[in-house]
Amino acid sequence: MGMSVTISAATEQDAEQIFRLQYLCFQSEAALYGNYRIDPLVQTLDSVREEIAGDCVYVARLGDEVVGTVRGRVTEDGAASIGKLCVHPRLQGHGIGARLLRAAEAALAGEHGAKRFRLHTGHRSESNLRLYRRVGYETVGTAQGADGVPMIVLEKAAGAYATTA
Repeated sequence: MGMSVTISAATEQDAEQIFRLQYLCFQSEAALYGNYRIDPLVQTLDSVREEIAGDCVYVARLGDEVVGTVRGRVTEDGAASIGKLCVHPRLQGHGIGARLLRAAEAALAGEHGAKRFRLHTGHRSESNLRLYRRVGYETVGTAQGADGVPMIVLEKAAGAYATTA
């Protein structure tokens, strides 16, 4: 019998696994843009620890292994900024990313009072865009990432979080 993937809030003990998973998962994004200086690849372990301590961070676990993660925080305008969603390459395409998004959205709206959810992805990241649109996000604009990658900004109302995935 196989194990089920569970979703839960991240703890300090998850920091190193999140750090390694993020580095693995974002290699394909870096290759897509020919830019290996994108934020998830240059983030430090201490910075990941700070995010776990201060932000809304969720992980997907298969047994003791962290196989997915997402982070979010409410900004000054009442929107929740969601980012660094990633799922281990061997488990992509099984709904884990959507489940992580749903968990983060529920916590950000319910516990932190978010009115809207906002995220961004690279303009060439078609699989990311498909997922975000499938769970209700709509394009609201574009931005330039600090690393120079052109980004698409997507949003949805917080009331829509319960219907995602």
